[in-house]
Amino acid sequence: MLGPEPSWPKPPGERARPRAGAALAIINVADMNSSVNASPRRSRLFYSMASGILLVLALIGFRMFYLQLQAFPGRPLTPPIRSLLMAHGVLMTAWMVLAVIQPLLVAGGRRHVHQVLGSVGTVLAASIVVVGYLVAVQSARVNPPDLKLFGLNQKEFLTVPLSGVATFGAFVFVGVWARRRPEIHRPMMFLASLSVIAAAMGRMPALNQWYAGTWLEHWLSAFVTTLVLGALLLGIKSVLERRWDRWFALGYCALAAVCVVSSLVAKTGVWVQFASMLLG
Repeated sequence: MLGPEPSWPKPPGERARPRAGAALAIINVADMNSSVNASPRRSRLFYSMASGILLVLALIGFRMFYLQLQAFPGRPLTPPIRSLLMAHGVLMTAWMVLAVIQPLLVAGGRRHVHQVLGSVGTVLAASIVVVGYLVAVQSARVNPPDLKLFGLNQKEFLTVPLSGVATFGAFVFVGVWARRRPEIHRPMMFLASLSVIAAAMGRMPALNQWYAGTWLEHWLSAFVTTLVLGALLLGIKSVLERRWDRWFALGYCALAAVCVVSSLVAKTGVWVQFASMLLG
């Protein structure tokens, strides 16, 4: 018999079975929602973990300062700038600790506390920029003129701390400006911390001796290990979240570009003249 199948009434109490396609759609939507909800949590935990790594590196790199109030590699803090160095150390330590705490506060639902500490962090960052500049210039004035670091004399090496201060301030500025856009705010604030970690990692000879005198030192001076660490963390983040963080990647590329330009400009006559003017 041609025509549609007759529709028989279903027995009482028997429910209609959902179609396979509809069931799969429901499952896919649930999986997507679960993934979306998990991604911000993973991001916050990643940034807290990564900031914790930077804090540990800072403690190791500046262990002589924290434990013995000495400069690297065991020299006494120069009296004319002793107080300035101590103030800088306190400010940077507070920043690194705050960077670990802030993502955890958001993950724990303490957004109000996060915002209050964010305002404190903004003032802290501004203080770091000012004090960091003073430390860079004053250190170059009191250090032995024949001292060479990463193949650079004192006037040439001045590009390293000054570019670190500049990138730190720039990343914090962008992060604060985009504070209502977490996908931008989080990586910018982390990259601010990463941009100044070269000062600590540069005090670990085991991490830097392998590229001394090579083209890497010529192109990147003191920033090689910082960029290697940043690339590793970007890769780990991509694996954990199963996606590419374009804002982290863009910020990292900007940091790498600054490191290259800073290292190459350091040996130019124009920079040496400028450094001489800064040092008086």
